[in-house]
Parts: sequence; structure tokens; C-alpha cells
Amino acid sequence: MAVAPSPVVALNRAVAVAGTEGPATALELADALGLGRCHVLHAVRADLPRRLGRTAEAAAEYGRAAEPAPSEAERA
Repeated sequence: MAVAPSPVVALNRAVAVAGTEGPATALELADALGLGRCHVLHAVRADLPRRLGRTAEAAAEYGRAAEPAPSEAERA
């Protein structure tokens, strides 16, 4: 973040925080980013609740991630 701050770098940081401080903390960071319909954000927003056992929320986010994905491979 110090070298090249951007919303995507901040999202990557949130993913790293999930490994060190847990998915709940990372989810708070991801939610604060305001990346809109970024499919990568929704994929992260799906994985973190999944790790917390919130499967219904995770499933909905996986669906949101697929909608704006630019390619079939990313939608899959």
C-alpha cells in the first residue's frame, strides 16, 4: 500500500489479513473498499463468509462475482 496504493492493492491486503487476523477482519476491510461490481471483490466477499461458515451469504456473493466477470473462465 505504501508503494502503489490502489483499491485492488487494498483488496489484496484484505486477503492477506484473512490469513493473519482472520476472515471477519478481512471482510470488514473488503467491505470498506467501495469497488462496486468488481468481480474479484465479490469473489473475495464470497470466500470470506464461506470461511466463517456463512454459506448462504457466500453462495449469493459467488453469484454476484460471476455476473460482471469479463470471461467465461472467470465466471466458472
